[in-house]
Amino acid sequence: MQQKTLLIVDDEEAILKQLTWGLGRDFNIVTARTPDEALGAVKTHRPGIMILDLSLSDDPAQLEGFHVLESSLQVISTLKVIVITGHDERENALEAISKGAYDFYAKPVVIDELRILIRRAAQLLSLEEELAALRRRAGERHEFEGIIALSEKMVSVFDTVKRAAPTDVTILITGESGTGKELVASAIHRRSPRRDGPFVPINCGAIPENLLESELFGHEKGSFTGAHTSRPGKFEVADGGTVFLDEIGELPLALQVKILRFLQDQVIERVGAREPIEVDVRIIAATNRNLNEMIAERTFREDLFYRINTIDIDLPPLRERGDDVTLLAMYFLNRFNREYSKNIRGFSDAALETLHRYSWPGNVRELENRLRRAIIMAPEKIIQPDDLDLPHPKTLAAGAGAPHETAVLPGKTLREARDELEYRLITRALLNSTGNVSAAAQELAVSRPTLHDLMKKHSIDPGDFRSLKGGR
Repeated sequence: MQQKTLLIVDDEEAILKQLTWGLGRDFNIVTARTPDEALGAVKTHRPGIMILDLSLSDDPAQLEGFHVLESSLQVISTLKVIVITGHDERENALEAISKGAYDFYAKPVVIDELRILIRRAAQLLSLEEELAALRRRAGERHEFEGIIALSEKMVSVFDTVKRAAPTDVTILITGESGTGKELVASAIHRRSPRRDGPFVPINCGAIPENLLESELFGHEKGSFTGAHTSRPGKFEVADGGTVFLDEIGELPLALQVKILRFLQDQVIERVGAREPIEVDVRIIAATNRNLNEMIAERTFREDLFYRINTIDIDLPPLRERGDDVTLLAMYFLNRFNREYSKNIRGFSDAALETLHRYSWPGNVRELENRLRRAIIMAPEKIIQPDDLDLPHPKTLAAGAGAPHETAVLPGKTLREARDELEYRLITRALLNSTGNVSAAAQELAVSRPTLHDLMKKHSIDPGDFRSLKGGR
């Protein structure tokens, strides 16, 4: 397996022997001492993880490791490179991260600490390989008419679309905002006998009520102030095709009656006209509201509900779609890399955990917007939790499992509360590790560069914690 092959690149024989001895039980070890040997090993052995010393010669000004890093990633884009640096080489380490390294580790090497970092890299690589395997097994199953999904709930939606699309029955699509109701409606149209006709979406909640009837059914010249010419409505424009009534729960009762009449007789009347017009249109409706509650409140007609609800397609929220979150994240990563000429290589394991723990109230639309921002703004080649601007996994866990943690934050804004809780978690981790930044980063499930940035943000000095417990 790829993640079982570990390439160690260092010009010091003693370091190679130490790491080979300490890590040989867990990995198949391949070693290299020069840039040429390293690149040859990458091409020949196809390692999953590389430990790389940036300085591969006696001249400290010559950092051949950067060339090895960039060239190796061109050969294996998923290679997880852990850069080994000295304590005074933080700038070089951060530059390596920006060029695509997975993480860095400061000398002197402590095998047990380095082993933890390598295992986390192997876990991320294993997750990426599992996702790739899912894609291969699924074939075209992960993309259906432009909709990206693997989860059983969405596959069930696809099956319903395939069966319902060739008919001419009305369909009601329900689901939270951002779940992709218009995408599903468009997929139904493209798979129907009306595919060569127009697909006309109408957002019933976005058009002022006094203009909505004219927008739907058209109007005659002089029928109201400003009606200087006759104009067909959306139903006439869609003749021979499909009308998608998005947010149908926002329709006023008077227009619900007119929609019901169309479904019964297939005729409409323009505003200001007396003659009915026959129109051949299929209706697909959608809503994020509970129409049964609206019927009970007498704000939605029961007879119209039964007319539009011949077949009901309920779209699951993103939080119930499991690995679709990762699949969509990878899809948007590739798409936005192309769109904005970026070269973001992937997500850290902490970022993936953050994506899966978040509840996504805005669903796929919110995920798309968050990732668009992250890919544009990310300072490194790997997306980190902070780039997503979402609650961190530890913060979420504290909120769910330890309510007393947030009970002392009354009257604060969300940002103030997040900053205070972030400060507590960092200081607690540093206290537990007596100022050891690597151990604190492991406890917080973030990379060391991320923790360094957070400590800078909150003006936290890890040396203060070493002195509290006598240091290490």
